Amino acid sequence: MKKFKIAYVCVHNSCRSQMAEAITKKLASDFFEAYSAGTETKPQINQDAVKIIKKLYDVDINLTQKSKLIDDLPQELDILVTMGCNVECPFIPTQYREDWGLDDPSGLPESEFMKTAELIKEKLLLLKKKIEQKEIDLK
Repeated sequence: MKKFKIAYVCVHNSCRSQMAEAITKKLASDFFEAYSAGTETKPQINQDAVKIIKKLYDVDINLTQKSKLIDDLPQELDILVTMGCNVECPFIPTQYREDWGLDDPSGLPESEFMKTAELIKEKLLLLKKKIEQKEIDLK
């Protein structure tokens, strides 16, 4: 079966999109090839996001990922997910696009990062189900 190339985009590619990339790689690597990027970068991934992904999935995203620009994404994406950045996202060619409308938990308590990680997981599994059930038509 073909793996679908999915990219998560937010402004700094330091928190939500990084969490989504890691969760996708952990829970659905058989179905998706996951990437993340931003319109700007940060010197490092949000360390609270790193801590939550380590706690929930035993993955150290400091070792496996880095903040990247949208120019670093593969040319042919199947799915683009914007994280809810309240800014106009640049045009990126893709077969399917949706916005997850997630608030940035940066600077908030750990419980908010946990909620964000859970929402990402729920939205990811729902997206996968919609594709499997052909509610979203991807080639």
